[in-house]
Amino acid sequence: MTATDQRPESRPTLDAAGATLWLTGLPSAGKTTLATALAARLQDDGVRRVELLDGDEVREFLSQGLGFSREDRDTNVLRIGWVAATLARHGVLVLASVISPFAATRDAVRALHDGKGAGFIEVHVATPVEVCRERDVKGLYARQRSGELTGLTGVDAPYEVPVAPDLRVPTQEQSLEQSVGQLHELLTARGLA
Repeated sequence: MTATDQRPESRPTLDAAGATLWLTGLPSAGKTTLATALAARLQDDGVRRVELLDGDEVREFLSQGLGFSREDRDTNVLRIGWVAATLARHGVLVLASVISPFAATRDAVRALHDGKGAGFIEVHVATPVEVCRERDVKGLYARQRSGELTGLTGVDAPYEVPVAPDLRVPTQEQSLEQSVGQLHELLTARGLA
């Protein structure tokens, strides 16, 4: 059968095609921590193939040379989205932890998934900036306060909070285990765990 012979009803189901769980939030919100812990739980369960895509790691290897202008941030997010959609289309459950500050770009990533017949689940890791400042995993907030860094998302660069994500995870109000449980429950409800 050639590609032109395929009928819409032969399109793979969400479960067969995989999906992307897109974790968006401020720097130090807990996106990577959640994705890593969820991946470990899913792999321990032997549920399916899981791939982590971390925004910082992808920027280092796939988007090296990009800055932090709006255009460069969008390019980075779209590159990650394209890789995620491609993997998801081939049955992988992708856990993408990406700041992705702009709603229009997140919508474009969702459209990439729709175009490939892969599921897209948006999760807002809804940690307030005050808590992120305290965590300051990479020292970004301290560098911004000292004037060494400008353009920090959520401080002196915009972060557009998702209006209607599939899930909000308030990491400051619950344990890591509870947050991972929330994500696992969502995936289970979607037939992905």
